[in-house]
Amino acid sequence: MDIFYSTNWFLYPFLNILLGLFVVIVLVQLYYILFVFAKLLFQQPPLEKERWPAVTVVVCAHNELENLQELLPMLNEQDYPNYEVVVMNDRSWDGTEEFAEEEATVWNKVRFVHIRQEYDHVTPKKYAVTTAVRGAKHDVILLTDADCRPTTDQWIKGMAACLTEEKQIVIGFSPYQKLDGFLNRLIRFETFYVAIQYLSLALAGKPYMAVGRNLMYRKSLFTQNKGFYTHLRVMGGDDDLLMNEIATGHNTAVCLNADTFMVSIPKTTWKDWYRQKKRHLSVSKYYKRGNKIRLAVLSGTHVLSWMLFLGLLLGCLWNYPALLAYIIIIGVLFSIRLVSQWIVLGLASRKLYKSVGWFVIPLMDVTLFVYYFVMSFVMWYNRRKKVRWR
Repeated sequence: MDIFYSTNWFLYPFLNILLGLFVVIVLVQLYYILFVFAKLLFQQPPLEKERWPAVTVVVCAHNELENLQELLPMLNEQDYPNYEVVVMNDRSWDGTEEFAEEEATVWNKVRFVHIRQEYDHVTPKKYAVTTAVRGAKHDVILLTDADCRPTTDQWIKGMAACLTEEKQIVIGFSPYQKLDGFLNRLIRFETFYVAIQYLSLALAGKPYMAVGRNLMYRKSLFTQNKGFYTHLRVMGGDDDLLMNEIATGHNTAVCLNADTFMVSIPKTTWKDWYRQKKRHLSVSKYYKRGNKIRLAVLSGTHVLSWMLFLGLLLGCLWNYPALLAYIIIIGVLFSIRLVSQWIVLGLASRKLYKSVGWFVIPLMDVTLFVYYFVMSFVMWYNRRKKVRWR
């Protein structure tokens, strides 16, 4: 106890305030880690169905000929009793239409819809999705992208198994393909952590987004809510803004079946990845207030936990050994946060395609701290610039 008395706490009011703030921030982080993220570890698999609903798989494509040539055979060979695959060819000039007429006819499950112009009242992606949903033969819609690949032929069946009369939305997981290089690691880190957030919050009854690379919902739910009506001209948001409006804790299920993962091909240049992230982040301002607050608290406390930890630690080390008690408290608190996250995210990664290696999770944590810090300034600087789908 002498070590704590020797610091003479009452002589350092400013330091005590910062330490108190640090304690609160760490507790908030621990709440998310232990009571929200950890829900992923205990999710129960759905019961086997006696009757399978008919499904329409929707793929929107703009100049994606090579990807379609790889993806469509996989979709045509899915082990499912009753489904169709609708490819929305959006103004492509790479030979997609000729491919549809000459080669794709061998796949009995696949049909093409060609879009030949852009409309002022709606963004191209949302027009393509809306047209596909309206023309779908079946009430259950399952979406993916041309640059995705199902890991098994059980993708449709695994997603449909989570659908019930009450659960009209099924949120799936779509990791990125593992490649060499720091950019690929960053993309996989960030995608995994974002998935941890939206999947666990959905399990906690607070769904706020999904990814259109692996998302199922009922056509009737889409039409009842007028689809993308409230954000037709917003570039992006055909998945997360739609979920923000129609997803609830009662009508949304989460699918963590490894057979249903859709592996996506990642960007390979910083420019392409930045453009993609700018498009994704630009729609977050349209989220419901409660969702924006939850996400701001999560990312804000993540950044502040590192900033206060480093700032307090360096300040206290400058006055060592007089502030040894502070150093011990700061180190213990941050270690508890880091180890808790290490364990929970490590176990979650094992369920989610082993997206992140166990031993790199601490590195991922500090990388995301820098990423959040930098991207907040980048998005503020670009807040008035337009974004585009392609």
